[in-house]
Amino acid sequence: MIERPIKDVNTTVVLVTGPSGAGRSTAINAFEDLGYETIHNIPLALLHRLITGPSVGRPMALGIDVRTRDFSVSGVFEIQEAFAQSSEYEPSLLFLDCQADRLLQRYSETRRRHPMALAETPARGIELEAELLAPLRDRADILIDTTTLTPHDLKADIGELFGSENSTGLAVSVQSFSYKRGVPRGIDMVMDCRFLRNPYWDESLRGKSGKDAEVLAYVQNDSRYEPFFSKLKDLTSLLLPAYRDEGKAHFSIGLGCTGGQHRSVALTEELAKALAADGWQVSKRHREMERRKGA
Repeated sequence: MIERPIKDVNTTVVLVTGPSGAGRSTAINAFEDLGYETIHNIPLALLHRLITGPSVGRPMALGIDVRTRDFSVSGVFEIQEAFAQSSEYEPSLLFLDCQADRLLQRYSETRRRHPMALAETPARGIELEAELLAPLRDRADILIDTTTLTPHDLKADIGELFGSENSTGLAVSVQSFSYKRGVPRGIDMVMDCRFLRNPYWDESLRGKSGKDAEVLAYVQNDSRYEPFFSKLKDLTSLLLPAYRDEGKAHFSIGLGCTGGQHRSVALTEELAKALAADGWQVSKRHREMERRKGA
């Protein structure tokens, strides 16, 4: 169940709380993927310093639970009010709820002790925590019941409620490289561009890079360029939404050629430009050009 969504603003501060095992860590990770500054279990006394200190310049999500040092229900309300009194922040209280039997099942699966009943059964801890947190639940601005949600479901709900209109929830990186130096680590999808015309063999282009218009034009004049780029764009347009829906936070695409200076650089520039035009959050890197510059 989701109640009372709020609008997204640059100064949003979300206080994330709820019973242990309800999915708070998953929620905090989801906020981080959305570009929020996230802090988990910071002592409440230190949060006052955060309010009076310089603004972080982006929305924040603060995880608070019974394990937080100096935790109290009244303390959480005081922090929320202090943020509200500041002209820089708009606080909201997000409560992640979960039915007791599902919480008990989760504790049975992980075999962890409940923080409120270390010497007793998890069932007793769940009961005590529910009583303690009841006022927070009643006054929450947003309530998400995670009883039947998977981690992917919860991430999707967080994205729907707190993602900005321009946010895709997936960061995409496109980078060029030379096969002589090997495929970069951490690449999710690799494309070999060595079948295209090589500007290296044109002496007037050898000293230039794929960023130069003359090199791009040379590569694009290859009759195989257009169908290849069109299919590459179609493939990424198909895959990126699927990976985003799966909960992936980052997807990297590697484009390689022989030297990593011409063809792969040109393709990287064009693909990054096309993806950005479609609204994706895109970064680009040219590994071999960076190495040459730093040499």
